[in-house]
Amino acid sequence: MGAAALALAALAGLGFTRALSTTSAQDTKTGGLASAPPAAPAPAPAADKDADPRRLIPFGVLAPVAAPPGTLRIAAFNVENLFDDKDDPALSGEQDDKTMTKPAEHREAIAKAIRAVNADVVGLQEVESLDALKWFVENHLKDAGYTHIASIDSGDGRGIECSIISKFPIGDTEVWPLLPLGGNHPPRWGNEENREAGKPILFRRSPMRGTITVPAAEVAKRLEAAGQKGAKAEDFKVTLFVVHQKSGGPGGYWRERESAKTTELYGEFANKNPGQPVIILGDMNTQPGSKPIETYLQAGLKDLFDDRVQGNPEWITHASGRVIDFVIGNDEAAKRLVKESRFILGLPQRPRGSDWRTTPAPAGYGSDHLPVVVDLKLGS
Repeated sequence: MGAAALALAALAGLGFTRALSTTSAQDTKTGGLASAPPAAPAPAPAADKDADPRRLIPFGVLAPVAAPPGTLRIAAFNVENLFDDKDDPALSGEQDDKTMTKPAEHREAIAKAIRAVNADVVGLQEVESLDALKWFVENHLKDAGYTHIASIDSGDGRGIECSIISKFPIGDTEVWPLLPLGGNHPPRWGNEENREAGKPILFRRSPMRGTITVPAAEVAKRLEAAGQKGAKAEDFKVTLFVVHQKSGGPGGYWRERESAKTTELYGEFANKNPGQPVIILGDMNTQPGSKPIETYLQAGLKDLFDDRVQGNPEWITHASGRVIDFVIGNDEAAKRLVKESRFILGLPQRPRGSDWRTTPAPAGYGSDHLPVVVDLKLGS
């Protein structure tokens, strides 16, 4: 497939045209994720035959991969400041949200990406509130099947929190706002004074836990579609810890404590619910091999993208060219993972090297993070 056709297919996958394609065989050979055979592309204009699709979509795959039969699809997606059009009187000064409403075209691009991914469950980050999430779903995803939503105040000063939208019931939700993480803030934040110096280190963006229940009838339906007619089907439960760890280079010490406490909370839950799949997912604001990620792995959890290919743009999760969004699972989740259908969906981004503060977002832009997607087998 030519480069221009790939770019067209990528935009098609996000709903900008009617055509749809998958990643090419060449992408797969160079370490990309496996995909279904590509559909025949529409002919590209001759003048555009050498266009670089990575100019429009620098990272992630250029079109979504279909979910295999008999699976549950789960995604993580930082939707970058999903604020509604209501002024929150609790926020003022530098945190005032009067001008923070996410532009309509960006909201629509986020919704198109969510539709393209077609996950059963999406763990979201940077959502203003439950009301903002309801507003977004009602206006942009009304017919997409996300009839169950959860979002709880996380204790963040900007008013952002972690959330879940799901096609199946969400239960046992919990957050831990301002939970002490141990230790006090150091005097310096990089080259500057630390405004939190000497104060106890707390969760400021608490994780949110939620358990998704897929009814037995739906499990049976999906297993039958996978050729497992008559297979024993029971309610399938998976628990998510949706996380959004502290950002900023100097915040490493904070992220380390967040990972340690999240791991502790996971352990407490897992001890009470043996054999249940558990996934910790979201914007970790740190990269593979860092101490926060190693904290999860040393607890016996598994990075479900641990075979990512360094330097391959298909594995990148953020506009900065970094891998900072993760899906991490326990043994029960990892053994159900379908490796071949994992992907990170590419979205239009500003030109590489540009300043997001001064460079307008391109058409189709929704977030500086990309959806990270996995499928879990429902059968035993």
